[in-house]
Amino acid sequence: MNTADLGLPVAVPSTALFTDQYELTMLQAALRSGTADRRSVFEVFTRRLPEGRRYGVVGGTGRVLDAVENFRFDATILGFLRERGILDEPTLQWLADFRFRGDIWGYPEGEVYFPGSPVMRVEGTFAEAVLLETVILSILNHDSAVAAAASRMAVAAGDRPLMEMGARRTHELAAVAASRAAYVGGFHTTSDLAAGFRYNIPTVGTSAHAFTLLHDSEREAFTAQVETLGSGTTLLVDTFDVTEAVRAAVEVAGPDLGAVRIDSGDLLLIAHRVRQQLDALGATKTRIVVTSDLDEYAIASLAAAPVDAYGVGTRLVTGSGHPTCSMVYKLVARADGDEPGAPLRSVAKRSMGAKSSVGGRKWAARRPDAHGVAEAEVIGTGPVPAELADHLLQVPLVKDGTVVAREPLEAARDRHLSARAGLPLSATQLSRGEPVLPTEYV
Repeated sequence: MNTADLGLPVAVPSTALFTDQYELTMLQAALRSGTADRRSVFEVFTRRLPEGRRYGVVGGTGRVLDAVENFRFDATILGFLRERGILDEPTLQWLADFRFRGDIWGYPEGEVYFPGSPVMRVEGTFAEAVLLETVILSILNHDSAVAAAASRMAVAAGDRPLMEMGARRTHELAAVAASRAAYVGGFHTTSDLAAGFRYNIPTVGTSAHAFTLLHDSEREAFTAQVETLGSGTTLLVDTFDVTEAVRAAVEVAGPDLGAVRIDSGDLLLIAHRVRQQLDALGATKTRIVVTSDLDEYAIASLAAAPVDAYGVGTRLVTGSGHPTCSMVYKLVARADGDEPGAPLRSVAKRSMGAKSSVGGRKWAARRPDAHGVAEAEVIGTGPVPAELADHLLQVPLVKDGTVVAREPLEAARDRHLSARAGLPLSATQLSRGEPVLPTEYV
């Protein structure tokens, strides 16, 4: 089943209004001044990584491709713009036929990036490219923030599985995007069924404290759950007394009990005690799952604990303290005239402080050292040096308005594992530090 074709509530018939008004008023002014058809190049990049982060993770590329395809101004949307008096009639007529017909290049989803990395490049007329700014940034800033947090948590977890369970901590549609980004970053499952339905992410979930409290005793609750879901289920054991709950859980489910979940208290101490108790009761294969406001640091602190899996919610879907990547969308080159072959002129913002940009249509490559480990992010505007030709990072995503780079979500997930493995070992340190690779401009 191709769920992308179902018109689900987690998608939208049109993404055209996922934008800021000034994108449309710039379009109107450019149409009036005769500059709307100038060939233009916009680039998405961030000037810096969130404080203390060693690398960023590209998340949301697949969603960007969907958004670009669905960026259409139907009669209802045009009527809204007309009633509000936002645009004049010639501009509304121009939008009625709008389709993005340009090209988009970018780092493939799951790849890592660094300050200045041209994560995405949008080429077309000024009119068509400027309209995409807000929706592209909205997706990339959110999804890349969650993917980066997920990656750090996956490093901390090692081989232990990670469950995404943050749907109740964010907007209902953002929760679906967060589940997708977390999967790219290294999580294994999600509790959000909409994400499982739309993106085929494996889903998990059994019961909450409310189910225990519904029954007259913990034992009755466990019995009902085991009789319904089987002895391989996961029983929540911290509603009252953990020791008593573990004993009752094993007595009800037998030594083949799948797992117990701990959701509060001193997780390190409790996990050790529960493991000892389970082993003493003969439930040596019963796993221990912990869920309780975890982040990468809490997960790392449990590395020596007998924990088998982690469930993470709030800190994951909010980027573990960095809910955005501060990516920007800047015009870096434009033609002097409307002719298709008019040469491009480099343009850049020049301002005081840290908000200037580097002009020119850029390529990017990751230079390896003699051992094949990445040593620098190299960005240039001229010819690509021969020694970097096999290390270019950008790939075609959209050609002449047609998406050319759709891929299974598993491909982005696998790519991230490979990209992260190619970085210096210090990239996986959770201690605060500078980006693990320097950015070099040539």
